[in-house]
Amino acid sequence: MRRIGLLIQLAVLLFVFRTVSGQPRQSVVGQFIQPYTYRIVKDTVVPHACVVSAHPLASEVGLWILQQGGNAIDAAIATQLALAVVYPAAGNIGGGGFMVIHLQHGKNTVIDYREEAPGRASRDMYLDSLGNPDPRLSLYGALSAGIPGTVAGLWQAWKAYGHLPWSMLVQPAVDLARKGFSITATEARWLNETRQEFLRYNSQPIPFVKSTPWKAGDTLRQPELAQTLAEIRDHGMKGFYTGAVARKIVRTMKHHHGLISRKDLRQYRAIEREPISFGYKGYTIVTVPPPSAGGVMLQQMLGMISNYPIAQWGYGSPEATQLMIEAERRSFADRAKYLGDPDFTQIPLHQLTDPDYLKQRISNYSPGQASHSSDIQAGYFPESEETTHLCVLDAQGNAVSATYTLNNLYGSKLVVEGAGFLLNDEMDDFSAKPGTPNLYGLTGSEANAIAPYKRMLSSMTPTIVLKDQQPYLLTGTPGGSTIITSVFQTLVDVLDFHLSPHDAVNNPKFHHQWLPDVVYVEEGFTDSLKQALEKMGYRLVTREAIGRTELIVQEAPQQIVGVGDHRGDDTVAGY
Repeated sequence: MRRIGLLIQLAVLLFVFRTVSGQPRQSVVGQFIQPYTYRIVKDTVVPHACVVSAHPLASEVGLWILQQGGNAIDAAIATQLALAVVYPAAGNIGGGGFMVIHLQHGKNTVIDYREEAPGRASRDMYLDSLGNPDPRLSLYGALSAGIPGTVAGLWQAWKAYGHLPWSMLVQPAVDLARKGFSITATEARWLNETRQEFLRYNSQPIPFVKSTPWKAGDTLRQPELAQTLAEIRDHGMKGFYTGAVARKIVRTMKHHHGLISRKDLRQYRAIEREPISFGYKGYTIVTVPPPSAGGVMLQQMLGMISNYPIAQWGYGSPEATQLMIEAERRSFADRAKYLGDPDFTQIPLHQLTDPDYLKQRISNYSPGQASHSSDIQAGYFPESEETTHLCVLDAQGNAVSATYTLNNLYGSKLVVEGAGFLLNDEMDDFSAKPGTPNLYGLTGSEANAIAPYKRMLSSMTPTIVLKDQQPYLLTGTPGGSTIITSVFQTLVDVLDFHLSPHDAVNNPKFHHQWLPDVVYVEEGFTDSLKQALEKMGYRLVTREAIGRTELIVQEAPQQIVGVGDHRGDDTVAGY
């Protein structure tokens, strides 16, 4: 790995020299390594800087950017663009997300690049003749896609806070797409499992389908995506939202009866928002505001448990686990009624997070006895699981926690014709019919009903924890509705139970989302704890992996601990 890293640095120096001198652009790394190879590192301790992402090559790209003098924002941008190539199931330029940023001088901010409903979208567009939602329409094909936000978000973050040249951040992704890379066993399995859907929703050949089954070590090349990324490299945001790439998106929409128009693309903008920031037991939690529900709910759940001796009860105790389940239940009930796009919906944010309200909200739980969701409604006021996350901490104290997504595995399954990238199926995150559950079983109200140019409610929860106003912990995860509960449990595991970063990431997790009234638990949940919860009256359902948490903890000066989740190919890189 060290030899490969040196070759990468030499290649990039050559690229920078030839670009500045006006000579033709050269491949950053591809001329030395083909196909790209890597190794997966799950845990590391480094003195200066750290990157954790869902794929080893993307983490290496982020690390290289840091080593070239880039800051955490530069590294996060380059890592996300690399993930768009090497992690097509969720990494993307056809989706959207949120980036939480802490700057070394103390500023905290959020870049919201969530997708929007197209201008021709309508409230009942996914209802059948009987007035019931048809999930095929909101989950597959062109009609399920919202206006992509990723490129606009990365461009805005770079314009405001980046340091290195934009082209330098994009070029590694161009080379990865053009030269190809060796896929992992997980990616091979996903590509094989999705083959029929790819064939059903695409009328032209795409790089994700071949005549024989994929296997680990096969090389995936994406030349059309490389050309699209080159347009973004050379023209910035305009290289995606206008010109040749935009024409290809609109042509694909017309071919497959989608709604996204040239006007929709041209007028899309990322939004810089004030983060949700609150205190918890001596720490400052900095997280994402609506249109993500994650930050509001994280503040609610931590607020509900804050007056109980949870640390004394201990990690994995029936008492602590029950309290956390009941906090999750109540917060998801509030989510269903009140949360949506703040530019379209009045959200009672201060009431939802008021300490007195949260104290009252949890006061009716009975220790040792399960509540019933039918008895728990939203509070009253007088008035593909497939996402991906990354964390970056640089040597100067800048920090980025970013989550972005296509929604379901490989999003809509539709590849933009001639452009090589997958479109999202984020329209399913709206409430197609208020009160009816979506892909993740989440119900919603009018606050999250479909409307033109509205941003659909999200569960993404990228989070930074400050200690003495300096970055202490960075975390986030994919997982649909389980994102919020996984981040909640990771914070409690570290801040209250004082688990090691490794255990906080990898120990079994649980999830309750109000409806359905079940507690989902991962395999590995102890029998004694399951029996104790079942005796209280909880219905437990064992399920596959919950999330893929990324975590960086600054445990001491020059002691940064990075952890990639064992549930996937997640990899940490640092120096």
